[in-house]
Amino acid sequence: MTSQVSSPAEQADEAVVGEQRKPAGAKETRRLNRVIIRFAGDSGDGMQLTGDRFTSETASFGNDLSTLPNFPAEIRAPAGTLPGVSSFQLHFADHDILTPGDAPNVLVAMNPAALKANIGDVPRGAEIIVNTDEFTKRAMAKVGYAASPLEDGSLDGYAVHPVPLTTMTVEALKEFELSRKEAERSKNMFALGLLSWMYHRPTEGTEKFLKSKFAKKPEIAAANIAAFRAGWNFGETTEDFAVSYEVAPAAKTFPTGTYRNISGNLALSYGLIAASKQADLPLYLGSYPITPASDILHELSKHKNFGVRTFQAEDEIAGIGAALGAAFGGSLAVTTTSGPGVALKSETIGLAVSLELPLLVIDIQRGGPSTGLPTKTEQADLLQAMYGRNGEAPVPVVAPCTPADCFDAALEAARIALTYRTPVLLLSDGYLANGSEPWRIPEVDGLPDLRVQFAQGPNHTLDDGTEVFWPYKRDPGTLARPWAIPGTPGLEHRIGGIEKQDGTGNISYDPANHDFMVRTRQAKIDGIDVPDIEVDDPSGEANTLVLGWGSTYGPITAAVRRLRAAGENIAQAHLRHLNPFPRNLGAVLGRYEKVVIPEMNLGQLATLVRAKYLVDAHSYNQVNGMPFKAEQLATALKEAIDG
Repeated sequence: MTSQVSSPAEQADEAVVGEQRKPAGAKETRRLNRVIIRFAGDSGDGMQLTGDRFTSETASFGNDLSTLPNFPAEIRAPAGTLPGVSSFQLHFADHDILTPGDAPNVLVAMNPAALKANIGDVPRGAEIIVNTDEFTKRAMAKVGYAASPLEDGSLDGYAVHPVPLTTMTVEALKEFELSRKEAERSKNMFALGLLSWMYHRPTEGTEKFLKSKFAKKPEIAAANIAAFRAGWNFGETTEDFAVSYEVAPAAKTFPTGTYRNISGNLALSYGLIAASKQADLPLYLGSYPITPASDILHELSKHKNFGVRTFQAEDEIAGIGAALGAAFGGSLAVTTTSGPGVALKSETIGLAVSLELPLLVIDIQRGGPSTGLPTKTEQADLLQAMYGRNGEAPVPVVAPCTPADCFDAALEAARIALTYRTPVLLLSDGYLANGSEPWRIPEVDGLPDLRVQFAQGPNHTLDDGTEVFWPYKRDPGTLARPWAIPGTPGLEHRIGGIEKQDGTGNISYDPANHDFMVRTRQAKIDGIDVPDIEVDDPSGEANTLVLGWGSTYGPITAAVRRLRAAGENIAQAHLRHLNPFPRNLGAVLGRYEKVVIPEMNLGQLATLVRAKYLVDAHSYNQVNGMPFKAEQLATALKEAIDG
């Protein structure tokens, strides 16, 4: 969904985009500046869809937002169990926000398991909406409740709203020719309608979505819309909800333009398409499905009209092999995976280093090692990206910092790959991939020019005057070798994994040549032109610098804001380029007495920084499959400031 954003001055009084049902005049409406809502239920209860629809309407309304989907790795985990709980958290506000929020103000619990799995995160005084129909003795016993938490006083500190969601949904759909089981499936739409009433969300977009999603089953579409409207009407008429809430459109300085809600994987997909158009090259994806990267394959497969070809290979090795072949043939070649897949692709990445061909390797990191936590986030593949190949096989590494930034990171990775003829590793993660935020759709004229010049003919003259083509004769500025399209007359050349002779590309076992080629490939990566790192130090008096990379940007920035609001001086810098590092990074680190590096690993960037710059960087680490919380980081950084 997209919406046109007016200037900031006009935005404060801007009307809601789309149709909005007004709450009954007799009910109180309270104005809030931000809200955190968490929908939770079984993995089959449609919590991700519910959260996604609420998010889309919130984006169209003009709020700033950030989301955190959280779901089991199993396709359908055991119903009613703690491991089977799926949740979706949304933080939306009338101002600039950076994280999905530390703790929900509202929890929608569809069953006892959802309540028990999430109640520990809910602060006292928060609102809890529970589906009382699911609180049977058997369901409660399954998750360890000896007595009903709705009756034993354990929820006395919360504003609890008991609602028989299942019964009311079935009653609302009795006119439809549906079985009870089929009707019960719409209870998530009833809950969505109720929450949409509570927070004055637009409704037109959701109804259009349901008509489109179930276009081939109009009776199912009509039933879901009826359940959605019934939830709205229940909120409007019941005495159990005496208050509704308004969160005005965001008042932060948005550049004028067209905005939409976007997830990290969708932004990456669009960035890859944009890169192929800006390079005037066909886009080829060779991939094997793996959580949480599969969405990129799914999305790119929809865009054949943009010259995109997708190949779902039989395994990870075949996927990258096909992609490297496409790179040899002159395509913008991409392979997508997660950490276990990078391990399988490592030999072919090394081959791409040797062949010096542009190839984008996109790693959507997840919890490891081995199969690990497929649906949870982690950023523990940095050292794998840096060194996870045999021999000296340097590869540039780029990392986006927000879901929307994945678009720009894809363009930057393509720029480096095409300019320097090298594979590039792009490190996103599950938090960015599945999370979403508003994104300003860029103007095409503002995108970088990525066009490349293929080899056209002979590029070297022998002593006898014969003109020949040398596949490893380098550009003196970038050290990139020429990119020759196979089948071009006069550009025949040899490729393979065995070491090449400088210039000619012939097979060479000469020790001196190997030493030269290894050092040259390293020099090419070291010489990549990357922007200087920018430091946010408004007072200029900070002694402590917090350095981050990847998806820690949001929590770090939110924590830094809290500390500055409390009167602390602290500086912040964030890395997009992890290999090579920005040239001014050493000078920046040297300006501060203390450097703190929060990471969702056991200190991988800190290890690199200590080794390269001999800086006693302090690690703050978390590897629980979840992103940092702002309050948690603020406490840790305050301790660092205080020594």
